[in-house]
Amino acid sequence: MEARLDLDGKPIKPITICMIGAGGFIGSHLCEKLLAETPHTVLAVDVYYDKIKHLLEHPAGRIQFHRLNIKNDPRLEGLIKMSDLTINLAAICTPADYNTRPLDTIYSNFIDALPVVRYCSENGKRLIHFSTCEVYGKTIGSFLPKDHHLRKVLSCSSTFYEPDFYLLKEDSSPCIFGPIEKQRWSYACAKQLIERLIYAEGAENGLEFTIVRPFNWIGPRMDFIPGVDGPSEGVPRVLACFSNNLLRREPLKLVDGGQSQRTFVYIKDAIEAVLLMIENPARVNGQIFNVGNPNNEVTVKQLAEIMTEVYSKVSGEPPLEVPTIDVSSQEFYGEGYDDSDKRIPDMTIINRQLGWSPKTSLQDLLDSTLTYQHKTYAEAIKRAMTKPTATK
Repeated sequence: MEARLDLDGKPIKPITICMIGAGGFIGSHLCEKLLAETPHTVLAVDVYYDKIKHLLEHPAGRIQFHRLNIKNDPRLEGLIKMSDLTINLAAICTPADYNTRPLDTIYSNFIDALPVVRYCSENGKRLIHFSTCEVYGKTIGSFLPKDHHLRKVLSCSSTFYEPDFYLLKEDSSPCIFGPIEKQRWSYACAKQLIERLIYAEGAENGLEFTIVRPFNWIGPRMDFIPGVDGPSEGVPRVLACFSNNLLRREPLKLVDGGQSQRTFVYIKDAIEAVLLMIENPARVNGQIFNVGNPNNEVTVKQLAEIMTEVYSKVSGEPPLEVPTIDVSSQEFYGEGYDDSDKRIPDMTIINRQLGWSPKTSLQDLLDSTLTYQHKTYAEAIKRAMTKPTATK
């Protein structure tokens, strides 16, 4: 096999990677990529393995599954010591939990991550830590009056937003959260604090780290479908929630009218960026990276409309007569919910350091994702919906 080279033309040596949270959405896609295209070995750490069980009989034996909870298992330090690099994907990252389970959210995203950071620092191991775009909180522009001249700039027939007030930059954008009583910000605060701890470990103790801020990574195996491979009362993230509605032929619920704006990036594009981080340590040490697609920006309402059209095409079913309904954030998420208006990633740093930019359009990523959702879940949901109710 021809030697693989990094971005600086140096041979890439095989390494061992301790991947915490390997059994989740991002972890499963990253494991697939590593096993298919690299010589690296993966120590897959998680409490679940359904999404990677197809990989555990890899012919080269380059993946080992270790079932453990990082909260309280002394084996974790040993696995980190055995590895050259640790990737921490473990988190509670479902918006429905942020204000209804704030203690669990804070413990999972800050307290439980502390040993991982400490073990990497004390043992001289590289760390790639997955944070979130939510650390940015609200944009500066969201505090401008709606009719303020800096909020919108008109150019010919198009409307665009002044980038200085909305574009999120790793090295200059402030992190602006809501009041303490809005416990929805428990997730963002916990993630920001662990970022600051990692950065301090790098500055004071020489920890080699990279921080990843994902902006809505989308694709097959994301999240769960309530009552099929997750709790019936569970509320998955917005795109999976919409998928669930479409599969059940129910109107898509637009929280507060679906006016929030988001960007979406295809999981396979994003995994390409992570692989570049793994294999180019000199270019990523001490860096924080936005990983998203600013070209795929829509309101949540627009997302629901596009998904309805795409799902009708991939399923062969007619579109819903009433495709969406409005619900309040309090009704959908409970007391203490709050939101950010826009999340548009600046891509300057990742493009400069790694030459990475996303390729997949919103239409194409939704086509791929909803095709998978339909093939994987449609029949199971039909069976569940037609199952007779037990009577006493």
